[in-house]
Amino acid sequence: MPLSSGAYTGTGQYFVRFRVGTPAQPFLLVADTGSDLTWVKCRSTAAAAEGRVFRPDESRTWAPIPCSSNTCTASLPFSLAACPTPGSPCSYDYRYKDGSAARGTVGTDSATIALQQQRRAKLRGVVLGCTTSYNGDSFLASDGVLSLGYSNISFASHAASRFGGRFSYCLVDHLAPRNATSACAGGAASPPPATKVPGGGARQTPLLLDHRMHPFYAVSINGVSVDGELLKIPRRVWDIEKGGGAILDSGTSLTVLVSPAYRAVVGALSKKLAGLPRVAMDPFDYCYNWTSPETGEDVAVAVPELALHLAGSARLQPPAKSYVIDAAPGVKCIGLQEGEWPGVSVIGNILQQEHLWEFDIKNRRLRFKRSRCTQ
Repeated sequence: MPLSSGAYTGTGQYFVRFRVGTPAQPFLLVADTGSDLTWVKCRSTAAAAEGRVFRPDESRTWAPIPCSSNTCTASLPFSLAACPTPGSPCSYDYRYKDGSAARGTVGTDSATIALQQQRRAKLRGVVLGCTTSYNGDSFLASDGVLSLGYSNISFASHAASRFGGRFSYCLVDHLAPRNATSACAGGAASPPPATKVPGGGARQTPLLLDHRMHPFYAVSINGVSVDGELLKIPRRVWDIEKGGGAILDSGTSLTVLVSPAYRAVVGALSKKLAGLPRVAMDPFDYCYNWTSPETGEDVAVAVPELALHLAGSARLQPPAKSYVIDAAPGVKCIGLQEGEWPGVSVIGNILQQEHLWEFDIKNRRLRFKRSRCTQ
């Protein structure tokens, strides 16, 4: 399925083109590894007249889930208790960690997904929310959310069960134009040869499917280094058992590090950039004027190399633009945010950009490789 940056809309999301219903109705959904409910805006959604809207009554394969069913009461943790009659549709109120929410009724329908070589596949029985009201700026530019989280009801799990227990995605540069597309797919990751980056060999690390992180995918971080020097970060910061840990979230743009890790990483990076003039810009703590007063061009400053050392001797070495990011013309900022400790650190989509990611749910492995991603 085609995947693209939502930068043209002013959001930090990635959008995937998704077709649902019979006949298939096309939508643009936020790709979110932190969600277990796939939903689309429905006919009665506010402002639906301005964009695409799902019409369940026009789909031959739409089947409402009754509120009295075991699926509604036991399998959907976000379902509401209200059940006027046994045959009434299952209602939901889905809340996100940023405070946004979606409300409506849930059913199942068929999804049509694009495969390689212009082939298509139909997935039947996909759990789908028909959202009639929502709040949150992240949903203004999209038609809903594609659930890529770890859950028996998510689209990712449904697709993975059809395609070898795996799914993958490749995130283009977060500032790429809307016509620069990559792919979100079920099965093994196989980018076109032209997308591969020299020197970017595939790496793998255990994929932690811990119930305390549900529906997120967690990874085990052993340490963080800047220019090859391992930073002094308490091990408990990365330990799920001690209130820490780290997850990947394609629905969050900036990477969030809990306080002990944030202070160590930002301290090391800012020390290396100390020769540049500082400027103030929310929501960042460290921003720099990157423009030469003599030439008006970007100054030639080497950005320190950041590396996340993962379990299994795998290292995530993102390109410099993924953590020292363009924030305004001539201004670059350390693109990390501080999170509360105890708490979980989040590897956001900007730090994931220009990598091909394969989530092998069946074998609990995460594989990744540098890639330009564009098709």
